[in-house]
Formats: sequence, C-alpha cells, structure tokens
Amino acid sequence: MKIEKISSSVSLKRSIDQGNEQQREAVLSILETVKREGDAALRAYTEKFDSVTIPTLLVSDEEKKAAYEEVDEQMLAIIREAADNIRDYHVRMVQQSWMVTKEDGTMLGQKVTPLDAVGVYVPGGLAAYPSSVLMNVIPAQVAGVERIVMVSPPQKNGKLPAGVIVAAAELGVEEIYKVGGAQAIAALAYGTETIQPVDKIVGPGNIFVALAKREVFGLVDIDSIAGPSEIVVLADETAYANEVAADLLSQAEHDARASSVLVTPSMELAEAVALEVEEQTSRLPRKEIVEASIRDYGAIYVTKTMAEAIDAVNSLAPEHLEVVTENPMEILGRIKHAGAIFLGRYSSEPVGDYFAGPNHVLPTNGTAKFSSPLSVDTFVKKSSIISYSQKALEENAHKIAAFARLEGLEAHARAVESRFKKDTN
Repeated sequence: MKIEKISSSVSLKRSIDQGNEQQREAVLSILETVKREGDAALRAYTEKFDSVTIPTLLVSDEEKKAAYEEVDEQMLAIIREAADNIRDYHVRMVQQSWMVTKEDGTMLGQKVTPLDAVGVYVPGGLAAYPSSVLMNVIPAQVAGVERIVMVSPPQKNGKLPAGVIVAAAELGVEEIYKVGGAQAIAALAYGTETIQPVDKIVGPGNIFVALAKREVFGLVDIDSIAGPSEIVVLADETAYANEVAADLLSQAEHDARASSVLVTPSMELAEAVALEVEEQTSRLPRKEIVEASIRDYGAIYVTKTMAEAIDAVNSLAPEHLEVVTENPMEILGRIKHAGAIFLGRYSSEPVGDYFAGPNHVLPTNGTAKFSSPLSVDTFVKKSSIISYSQKALEENAHKIAAFARLEGLEAHARAVESRFKKDTN
C-alpha cells in the first residue's frame, strides 16, 4: 500500500465516473426500447445480460416460501433485529407538518407529504445485498410511502438470492421483480405491462444503472448517482495496525474501484498498516478484487500533525470515516464532511453497514461536502402553506404590488390590487 507524506493543502478527492459515450448510448437505447416494448424488452435484456430466461417477472409466493427454507432461524433473527434497529433510528427523523398564525390572521406553514410510489434497486452480480433491502425500504415505510417496488437482477438459476427475498418479505414488500440493470430503471420510470411507474428511484448499482438514473431524472426523482464504496480511517499512534488494515480491506473487497485510505500523523502506524494490508489480503477470498482496489485507489497519507490530518479528511469528504484515536469525541467537532462517522476502536465500519441503525446509503466521491445519507426525508416532499386574511392583505398589498412593478410584472401587481377595487360591472 502506497505511503505518501502530505500537507493539509493537498487535494485528495477522486473524480466521479461519468461513463463513456458508448456506455451512455447503450443506456439510451435500452431506455427507449423498454419504453416502447415493455415487458418483452425486460425479458430480452435479462436473457442477454444475465443469461437467464424469466417466464414471470414478479417473485411468486412459492419463491418466497422456498427462500425462507434456505435462510436458517438464526440468520432470520439477525435480519429481524437489524430491521428493528434501522426502523428505531429512522423513526426519530420523522418531521410533522406545522402551522403558525399571526395576529393579523396570516397563517403560514409547511405540509409534509410522503411520496406515492418508490422504486428500490437492489444490486446483484458478485454479491447479494439483503442489507440494501433494509436500508432502502425501511426509511420509505417510516416516511409513509404506500407503494414500494423492488427490482434486482436474477442469478443464473433465474431466482433472486434467498436473503434478498426474505429481507423484502419480512418488511412486507409485495412487488419484487426479477430484473436489473438499466432496463429495470427504465421499467420503474416509464412503466410496463407488469410494472407500474414510480415517482422516485433509490439504490446503488453499476455504471449502467447510474447512467440510467441520470437519464430518467426529471421524469422521476432519484436519490443520487452512487460511486464506488470508500473508507477513510483517521488514526493516531494508539490505533492497532491489524484492525485498521482489516477495516480498510472491508471496503476494498466491494469493488476493484473501491477506495481505502488511511490518514495519520504516525509514520510508525502507517508502515505497520501497509504490512498488515499486504499480509491480510493474501488470505481473503476476494483477493483479486482487493488487490486491484488497493493498488489503484488505496493510499496511506502521513501528515505532520493531527490538525493537518483532519484537514485532509475534510478535503476527502469520504463516504465512511472511522476516527480511531485516543479521544475520538474531541475530534468529532472538527469533522465537517463525511457520510457516516464511526467513533472509536469498537465502531468498525461494518457495524453501520448491517446492524447499528443509521443508513448505509451514503454520499460518495466527495459529495458528502453537500449531500446527506439516505433518510426519511428522501421519501417525503414539502409544500408551503400560505393563508392571508383580508386585514393582512390590506396592510401589505401596496408593498407586494411595488415589488411586482420593480420586476416589471404589472399583472402580478394588479392581481393583488384587484381585491380592493370596486366592482364596476
């Protein structure tokens, strides 16, 4: 793992993968074909890209029953406990509509309304992600979304992973479809004979899913354009090198483009972590993926001081940030940009991925500088409420009309003044 001495002025942010023109053209073709041909296009693309024929898109009750038979009771209990933790955390975010009344009779407020229908994309491919089901569906349910549609690419056997089906069934998701890729995004945005369109699409996927979400944005809302996973560990000399290395590798095994970075003022720790990463990588099942990730996107940055290390972390604005220092709470106040912050030795990043409760759908590629984790707020919209009394309008009509005329909008001014002109008819 590369070790580099830096100052806080060094920029560490990676660029967002925008895809190439060939990929974009392929996505546009898929979107247009699904829009035109519906279910037939979904089946054709599933056969082409996933090498499987799907007679029916909807996961049947029989498939759900079979999935439960594959998941043992202990694992089912863990899924249920994780779901409880996630729900308990997100319930605390719920915002209520509100209204205030002034002495002149003016009423102002905000109405919070859940979205009608949401599509959840659960990635497949190299791994199964029941945790993504929990993290995307539960906040939508807490927000009050009535219709939640889940899509996920099928395995070679034509089925979804048992854990994914069970996680969705535990949450009461009825619409679970065996379709992935850009074609699934098209189905959610435009609708087909089987899949009715939704208002918002959430959930991470590969570059084709990301590009498809970008293209349909505006017709529907999306959560974000998610990049590869990333972790930054901010550590001092009190950290254990083997534990820091293990945490870095926990993200590297996600994807060859995942980023794992250590920032520390301790050269001794940096050298020890580099050795540990090399040794632990040799024993991992996903060794080739990890090696590519560490080679291309892994780094250890050594600063002169902890203050410089903190500045570097804020420059990175990482998806996941672990603070493994002697007094992590003292540092928390100086952290400005991170999707999720894990404090202390026992708050390893996978704790947040699966079980603690906060959402693991987080801003990537430095977007934590202006974005937040997926939450209940993701699944609601807010309407302003304005109610003026006669007295309030009488007192303010001339001010409103003057403002309208300042902008050259005479009809705006007359609309307000019309309330106080006598009827000449």
